[in-house]
Amino acid sequence: MLKIKYRTSTGARLASLFLILSLSALSCGGCSTPLESESLTMTGTYFDTVVQVEAWGADRETLDHCEELCSYYENLLSPSVEESEVYKINQSNGTPVTVSSETAELLRLGIHYGELSGGKFDITIASASDLWEFSDNKDGELPVPQTLEEAVSHIDYRCVKIEGNTVTLTDPEAKIDLGGIAKGYIADRLKDYLSGAGVRHALINLGGNVLTLGGRYDGSDFRIGIQKPFSEDGTLLGTVSVSDRSVVSSGDYERYFEKDGIIFHHILDPDTGYPVNNDLDQVTIISDRSVDGDALSTTCYVLGLNDGMELIRGLEGVEAVFVTKDGELHTSSSRIDLIL
Repeated sequence: MLKIKYRTSTGARLASLFLILSLSALSCGGCSTPLESESLTMTGTYFDTVVQVEAWGADRETLDHCEELCSYYENLLSPSVEESEVYKINQSNGTPVTVSSETAELLRLGIHYGELSGGKFDITIASASDLWEFSDNKDGELPVPQTLEEAVSHIDYRCVKIEGNTVTLTDPEAKIDLGGIAKGYIADRLKDYLSGAGVRHALINLGGNVLTLGGRYDGSDFRIGIQKPFSEDGTLLGTVSVSDRSVVSSGDYERYFEKDGIIFHHILDPDTGYPVNNDLDQVTIISDRSVDGDALSTTCYVLGLNDGMELIRGLEGVEAVFVTKDGELHTSSSRIDLIL
């Protein structure tokens, strides 16, 4: 286990992960077919976050379709889009709702992680999370305790029943929020599309959920930076070298407000409806699939260092870096290519 100390600082929220390496596109003269050494970038705002896809050897039509996919999944999975399937489930009052195969698949994955975590990851957290408002102005207010207690009584992923493509909430007051897993799922779908389009090298970044397709076009790994929690200037704790893998972080510095000297952040404990209060500032997951990294980063943050580390060490092909509030880094194994 690796331990490195740093001094904790507070300040404005920055993205939990960012790319420390960017490659410039080379000119192609009048070429009709993009060279593998050339990159094109798509940038847009979806899922309340900045999405960026950079692909080498791709044409503009391919990048435009990536943006169309982002729009498609936002309109499918966002609980705040009135025509989305998740919105319709939440408003169904327990009536069965027929959904797409994508929504059904993601809900099943959410239930799987609910079971794996013993309920510490719960896709029905929305009844409590809807009562909180985490914004950059940090002027948030605490929910009324009695209202929050009532909301918590409706948090239970086991009330989500799926038969084929039909979804039923056995608790009509339950509400689904896929925010802890959807970005990873969408990143995986973007990677699948790019790979199918013949792209061999790409960086997919959904608000800090970073997924790589292959490595760099020159054969080396991508290097992804892990940000120091609460850093105002983007200071890095280190970088991980990855090829064809996902790097996802979750932490208490991403969305929060401060009241009476106490930080209230967006990762809620399903048992209480309040922000998780433990020894962690951040968890970073390295995995093959981004959907797994997304769900596990939240799950391990809620579980805390010891239980989270035990979970990761029991999973094949998954590694983690935990950052505790005392400024130490804890890695799940020596297999992580962490550069300090």
